Amino acid sequence: MEEDQSSGLAAETQERKHDNGVNDNPEDPGSNGISSLEQPLLKRSNTLTASHLAMVGAKVSHIESLDYEIIENDLFKHDWRSRSNVEVLQYIFLKWALAFLVGLLTGVIASLINLAIENISGIKMLHMVQLVREKRYWAGFFYFSGFNFGLTFVAAVLCVVFAPTAAGPGIPEIKAYLNGVDTPNMFGAPQLIVKIFGSICAVSSGLDLGKEGPLVHIGACLANLLSQGGSGRFRVRWKWLRYFNNDRDRRDLITCGASSGVCAAFRSPVGGVLFALEEVATWWRSALLWRSFFSTATVVVVLRGFIEVCRNGRCGLFGEGGLIIFDVSDVTVNYTFGDLLLVTLVGVIGGLLGALYNYVLHMVLRLYNLINAKGRMAKLTLALAVCVFTSAGLYVLPFSVPCTPCDPAFGTACPSNGMSGNFKQFNCPAGHYNDLASLLHATNTDATRNIFSTGTSGEFRLDSLLIFFAIYCVLGLITFGIAVPSGLFLPIILMGAAYGRIVALVLENVARIDHGLYAVLGAAALMSGSMRMTVSLCVIFLELTNNLLLLPMTMFVLLIAKTVGDAFNPSIYEIILDLKGLPFLEPKPEPWMKDITVGELAAAKPRAISLQVVERVSTIVHVLRNTGHNGFPVVDRPRPGLSELHGLVLRSHLVAVLKKRWFLPEKRRTEEWEAREQFSSVELADKSAKLDDVELTPEEMDMWVDLHPLTNTTPYTVVETMSVAKAVVLFRSVALRHMLIMPKYQGPEISPIVGILTRQDLRGHNILGAFPNLANKKKAH
Repeated sequence: MEEDQSSGLAAETQERKHDNGVNDNPEDPGSNGISSLEQPLLKRSNTLTASHLAMVGAKVSHIESLDYEIIENDLFKHDWRSRSNVEVLQYIFLKWALAFLVGLLTGVIASLINLAIENISGIKMLHMVQLVREKRYWAGFFYFSGFNFGLTFVAAVLCVVFAPTAAGPGIPEIKAYLNGVDTPNMFGAPQLIVKIFGSICAVSSGLDLGKEGPLVHIGACLANLLSQGGSGRFRVRWKWLRYFNNDRDRRDLITCGASSGVCAAFRSPVGGVLFALEEVATWWRSALLWRSFFSTATVVVVLRGFIEVCRNGRCGLFGEGGLIIFDVSDVTVNYTFGDLLLVTLVGVIGGLLGALYNYVLHMVLRLYNLINAKGRMAKLTLALAVCVFTSAGLYVLPFSVPCTPCDPAFGTACPSNGMSGNFKQFNCPAGHYNDLASLLHATNTDATRNIFSTGTSGEFRLDSLLIFFAIYCVLGLITFGIAVPSGLFLPIILMGAAYGRIVALVLENVARIDHGLYAVLGAAALMSGSMRMTVSLCVIFLELTNNLLLLPMTMFVLLIAKTVGDAFNPSIYEIILDLKGLPFLEPKPEPWMKDITVGELAAAKPRAISLQVVERVSTIVHVLRNTGHNGFPVVDRPRPGLSELHGLVLRSHLVAVLKKRWFLPEKRRTEEWEAREQFSSVELADKSAKLDDVELTPEEMDMWVDLHPLTNTTPYTVVETMSVAKAVVLFRSVALRHMLIMPKYQGPEISPIVGILTRQDLRGHNILGAFPNLANKKKAH
């Protein structure tokens, strides 16, 4: 439903007279424009227009903003005043209880996903290696490729048929949601189920993707379902859950879910909270910080419990839980000024590679959008084709490198860490190992442990690392965007780790730091160069390595890589948001936005449609049917010739009034108790009611509605001389949906409202479309 008042519907301009005799015809020079329904606004604007469509899942969907602002009308104020201390404590306790459940369920699901992936992948690898040792190479290839093909087929069918929005990581859509954009069908039960089983199949199939992004989406889905008591027919109608049936509380819990997902992926509770703060959340406050930390702490406890239970092979091939653990607490990190120069080089090249990766991935995703638009079969065929190419590359490439003899100190056989480790014999004779197979024939998490391992400067050949880096770059570019749940973290970490080791090997004569630590710095540099994360990424790597001595260099390389990357293009998530068409508001406005005021921006739009405090039913119905706006200014006229802004009323509240037929036979103001008998603030938070469900008689259409009990009397307003840059900062900081513009000068013949702005109006390309002369200033800046 379109809430932007910059786009109206074509209608005939009619000349009307109000009870106070004011002429509303805009063609009349004597008109002051004060009306209950500004008819010119129903004409389509030729200046400031915006699209409300975005690519969500498999199709173009209509996008709406979310009502994060507290609607302080009379019913809301009475509701809070009437709550007892016990009820307030119950509400607060339930918030903490839901945060605990989000962390608990996210931790349990993440552990089960890890268990399934480790066992499925382990069984696949063991049988494939056994066939290779028996020199049945073609049998090994067809077994390996067929196994991967079947798993990818299941994951792709789940996404294509049952939940198209479950494909991809889900993080860009979560960023948009927490920014105030309602992405449809993103956090339901089908998306949760498909994300869980699709992630297991996709990661186990050997595709170059991770489960980290999907885990963030899983945490957000759990948070949404818990706050709403489920979905569809399985929704629990518990009384207290009704108090969470609003966008504001749902947003806070989804933020906790996103934090829990990152924590479940990396076992990093502080990093998870900082990831939500830095990367996905637009709105933040201290209470949300504590609840997010409580959720991530719960996740860590659950993960630790699963690891203890599954020790010593009690969960099959589960091992350490399939979690990325790189403990280098016993490694002494000593470095000189010369080492810092090398680290600077790692950061600069990491930023360049990250920016290049974003650019090429942008091109690939645009191509994939054209392919996926052809239908389900095209999406399924694309996913399976990528799977076949990946399987062939992973199986064949280890044959291209020579076998490496083991260190004589090991004896007759190379040591191995259970089913994984740096020494995989694969096709090599006894006493030799294939270093490329130890990276390609392992799960992403095992490969990360191998390539991050310290004290292994001579265990990986340069040609093997170059092949590994090249194939993972290619696979990472062609895998992200297919119709399976996928994450970017692990592929970029592996590419960056290989790049870091390559730098260490090339500069071996001057590099004094352990090659495994160079792998860590390379991974951090490439992630920062692509995703532009700094603080949260630094803490995640600190919690993974458990070595404070590595912290200064990690901070150093992250800052350098981000600075270099920002000089070329946006972060990968911003690129995806732009490709999908989601109206995301950036935290920093463009410099040229200081050169235009909100009053000038409002003048490029049709004038705001306003209603009277006591309005006729027919007028309300006409406004709702002929516009898609979400909010309408309510104007009061205490005496003829004088008007004042009473507040803002929402479309959903007007529909609720029509549905309950709360009409008055005469034009009058109601008493407080009259509205309380019919409505409560909890009921008004429900947006499911539609105007199509309401049928009114001609007698009812001629009756009146008193809007003052439903009107938010404290909307955010700005003066018309405020710059657009300042308005963007305010709009995003307090998570608004509507911003009312007031005139600088007040008077009896001056309208109390200049206009109303929404997020679409404040987006840079929409403003440039209305003010072409600003394009030159943009280039100058």
